[in-house]
Amino acid sequence: MRHRNRPAVAALAIALTCAAAGCSPAGNTAAKSGESAASTTTVISSCGRQLAFAQPPTRALTLDQTSTETLLELGVQDRMTGTANLKTKIPARYQDAYRTVPVVAPKIATGEQVRAATPDFVVASSTDLYTKDRAGTREELAALRLPTFVSAVDCPQHSARGTTPFELLFSDYEKLGKVFGVDERAARLVAQQRAAVAAAGASASTTTPRGTPPTVVYLYSIFNGMPYVAGRTGLPSEISRIVGAKNAFDDVNEDWPEVSWEEVAQRNPDFLVIGDLSERGRPGDSATEKRAILAKDPAISRLPAVRDHRIIEVPGIELDPSVRSVHALALVAAGMKHLGHAR
Repeated sequence: MRHRNRPAVAALAIALTCAAAGCSPAGNTAAKSGESAASTTTVISSCGRQLAFAQPPTRALTLDQTSTETLLELGVQDRMTGTANLKTKIPARYQDAYRTVPVVAPKIATGEQVRAATPDFVVASSTDLYTKDRAGTREELAALRLPTFVSAVDCPQHSARGTTPFELLFSDYEKLGKVFGVDERAARLVAQQRAAVAAAGASASTTTPRGTPPTVVYLYSIFNGMPYVAGRTGLPSEISRIVGAKNAFDDVNEDWPEVSWEEVAQRNPDFLVIGDLSERGRPGDSATEKRAILAKDPAISRLPAVRDHRIIEVPGIELDPSVRSVHALALVAAGMKHLGHAR
């Protein structure tokens, strides 16, 4: 960054180098025994980069809520130096652990805030948090010997073709578990969530009277009166596949495209899934507001899914890939099974 020549930053760079490379004090047991560094180094891949750790991180920094909750689920809050970018309320089960971790930035962290936290590992769910005007590029942080992790969900091109978003999430848990030395906890989490995915698939919806899978529109938000729905590249398309349905906007190659109400009416979905973002607090975010808008629109209000109340509410944040997404999957599976009988 611009001020890398300052003495404080130079000192930090040295500290980060030791944190990442594992500089050992005199008398280190491994050094005395002649054990090679390579034999104790943990190596993982993350979004096209190889990351090496001579020892588990002790000052991890998370750049977004998704990454924060993943590390809290893995129980490593005592090795976190900070969090950033809280979008909604932390679930009750994480709140005690979350309160022990400093908030480096309430919104997106800057490079200066990242460096001030003196982390030895930075974790994010997406690459767009690593830019020059945000935390700094991965190249810039690598120059400080600071390893940076990105969720595999954001980089599917670096995984085997056809790997599902949930399996990519599971690979995140396994890699982070390996880095922090909590492999068993990560394995239990993967097993639990894999079982939840299987359970949702076992309750897959039957075909409609048309003889085809039911269609669903995922309404994430409404901004300036326009709906934002799930496109093909978002997690909801995978949720739909698991529960035996089809995302009605699978032909749009985006995560959350803006569409028109006329397009929603033309798709005439069998179900609507509403993302409740009431804790975010913007107009049109809450499920109650979304229902009111659906009931008021002349065309949308006449859709059978709206008229017959085939509407499923889920926490909006859970429709993006995270440790919480299996909960949204279960809600969609249960809702479609229950409401489907009322068709």
